[in-house]
Amino acid sequence: MKKYDIAAIGECLLDVFAEKSPDDGSIIMKGKCGGAPANVLAQAAKLGLRTAYISKVSDDAFGAFLKEELEKAGIDTSGIILSKEYPSTLAIVSLDPAGDRSFRFYREKTADIMLSKDEIDYELIKDAEIFHFGSVSMTAEPAKSATLAAVSMAKEMGLAISFDPNLRIPLWNDLNEAREIIAEGLKMADYVKVSDDELLFLTGHDDIKRGAMDISCRFGLKLLAVTLGPRGCICCVGDRILSEPAFDVKTVDTTGAGDSFWGAALYRLILGKKDITSYSDEEIRELMRFSNAAGSLTTTAKGAVNAMPDRQRIQELLNMSHRV
Repeated sequence: MKKYDIAAIGECLLDVFAEKSPDDGSIIMKGKCGGAPANVLAQAAKLGLRTAYISKVSDDAFGAFLKEELEKAGIDTSGIILSKEYPSTLAIVSLDPAGDRSFRFYREKTADIMLSKDEIDYELIKDAEIFHFGSVSMTAEPAKSATLAAVSMAKEMGLAISFDPNLRIPLWNDLNEAREIIAEGLKMADYVKVSDDELLFLTGHDDIKRGAMDISCRFGLKLLAVTLGPRGCICCVGDRILSEPAFDVKTVDTTGAGDSFWGAALYRLILGKKDITSYSDEEIRELMRFSNAAGSLTTTAKGAVNAMPDRQRIQELLNMSHRV
């Protein structure tokens, strides 16, 4: 039996929420643990899976906070390197009145970018069932080479590969390069989650179902999930394409909602104990409903890791069945 259900590699950073003080004389900044792959693991761990993370953070108060928060979330942090030389990445998060977020990154030679392939614990990867990664850790060297080395090892060892492009346009110098590198990730993946905006970026198709089927077939994916925000999601499994609506909740902050969705989806895949291509339509819909519920609930509080629901809260929402 493997030690971990899911291992992941990627950025670990502070999501910083900046607000004016009541007297408008200063700015109050609150930092929360972030980074898409870390968020996916946090949701999976909250649902009872055994997870481990490979990353690099600063050896200071920020790095100590990030590592502690991941450990509190139930993630094994033995694969995280502490750097005395480089600071941790900051992502300044801005929220509009609907809770939709935008990011401004402070990420010039920060710790997660400077993770090298020689610093990776490859034994940790070998001891996992699923390996998850995203494209943010491939926006610059040496993290790009480290990520590709880790994924290649996982592929060689027969792990199922999970990929979320998690496109952050400000982090790329060349968007054509971004498409090429994301395509490299898609070639290695079995399970993929993209947003509707990312699907448009990758395919140019306004028709979401057409674009989803194009990506799914072109790269031979076992599962492609496309998150549609308040409109729910669609999933492609082979030549089947299914849709499920979102849940009606009071949204405060959408940070981490897609990661929560995907952590819940991977949980259901592991719980199913069979190849998703053998799932019935109803089994796929059950996975989608469960994942939609997790993502929806995450939007009801600020932050990501701290806002992710447990199985009881997800089941309560499913039982209520109030859909958008």
